[in-house]
Amino acid sequence: MPSELLTSRDGAALILTLSDPATRNALSQQVYAAGVEALNMAESDDSVRAVILRGEGEHFCGGGDLTRIAARRQEGPAAQAESIAQFHQLIESLRAFPKPTIAAVEGFAAGGGMSLALACDLVVAAKDAKFVMSYGKIGLTPDGGGSWHLARLLPRALALELVWLATPMTGERLHALGLVNRVTDKGHALAEAVALAARLAAMASNAVAAAKELVGRAEVSSLAEHLEDERRQSIANLFHDNGGEGLKAFFEKRPPQFR
Repeated sequence: MPSELLTSRDGAALILTLSDPATRNALSQQVYAAGVEALNMAESDDSVRAVILRGEGEHFCGGGDLTRIAARRQEGPAAQAESIAQFHQLIESLRAFPKPTIAAVEGFAAGGGMSLALACDLVVAAKDAKFVMSYGKIGLTPDGGGSWHLARLLPRALALELVWLATPMTGERLHALGLVNRVTDKGHALAEAVALAARLAAMASNAVAAAKELVGRAEVSSLAEHLEDERRQSIANLFHDNGGEGLKAFFEKRPPQFR
């Protein structure tokens, strides 16, 4: 059976669990479809303030199922194109989702699994977690935006080393390079991700969403365009109820109660 996506809640966090430990939680079309559906539902659910993506068992995600990928060579390019399109829809949904997304990585995040982690807003990883762009070992190239993220987050030479040589890097190493936000001892990535989600849930949801939009648009905007975006968001958030509550709480020297 192909992998599936399980959903659960921990406070204001929706936890999406890639589930097929026997294959290191290999990606599947079922996961792509379920992921997009879960994000669409979470976007309209005010009780969900953040989404955590994790893998069941010892690993985050081993990437694509090579048995299925090999079978598609017999089916022709159209079948593989459709599968990749579904994967990319999930990646785009993660990027466009207005609430924080956090990858909790244990064990391997390989190939498409690494791409999936990089598509999240924040990454929490065990110190010994292994991130690897494994495509080069079998004569393939990245999908899921892996090369796009690496080219923007790392020096060109290091991005090419990861893509060409499929060199595994630990969570601790990627933390030093700025790709991982928090490192934990083995087995504690999910707990740290939940704690991070709880901190974000206590913040003004409108301001959190606006900040995510601003940072995302900065990648494609000129300075003049970005300054206009900041002006628009600054005014909207100042005159939002949460802006009033934040200022009132500051002057009253108490924690704000955002909605």
